[in-house]
Amino acid sequence: MSNVVLDELDKELERRGLEFCRFADDCNVFVGSKKAAERVMSSVSAFIEKNLRLKVNQQKSKVALSRYVKFLGMTIIAGTLAISNQAMQRATDKAKELIPREAHLTQEQTMAINKWYAGWAGYYEMTQYPKQLRRIEAHVRRRLRARIVDQQKNRRNLRKLLVKRGKPRRRAFAAAYTHKKRWALSRTRAVEQAFPN
Repeated sequence: MSNVVLDELDKELERRGLEFCRFADDCNVFVGSKKAAERVMSSVSAFIEKNLRLKVNQQKSKVALSRYVKFLGMTIIAGTLAISNQAMQRATDKAKELIPREAHLTQEQTMAINKWYAGWAGYYEMTQYPKQLRRIEAHVRRRLRARIVDQQKNRRNLRKLLVKRGKPRRRAFAAAYTHKKRWALSRTRAVEQAFPN
């Protein structure tokens, strides 16, 4: 419905030679200066309210530098596309939800996160900062390693598992019998090598 109603707005913005991006009833218009942005904001708002007879939400509408504006989970930094901080935080929270601290899920059930991540990464693959995707991948793997550590119940079982996964007995003992808790242990070289990417 928004695409039908706002088709006239698209044509008006194109006629003015403005760079813009619209999805449904959300629209970003890009100009070169704050003064131009304020002028365009005023004239486009007037066009929407007068010609289209729609109400512009003044609370949601603003003039801001592109790096402070998020649109469909993306933002623009120095002319490049990046995943917004809010979207990155939501992804981290989702990983926590799908890989909870409690060990009531089997490893197979926990691996269902692959399905979520494939969809998430597919949506955000337009980012020009691939490190952002790798950051979420690394967080997911660390949570999985922490779950594996936690499921061993005690240090002796963890040492046995590390030996079984190819770590020398001495190194497995040194890794397992430390003061570190499961989250810190998940980042140790012994655990990372025993359960590589």
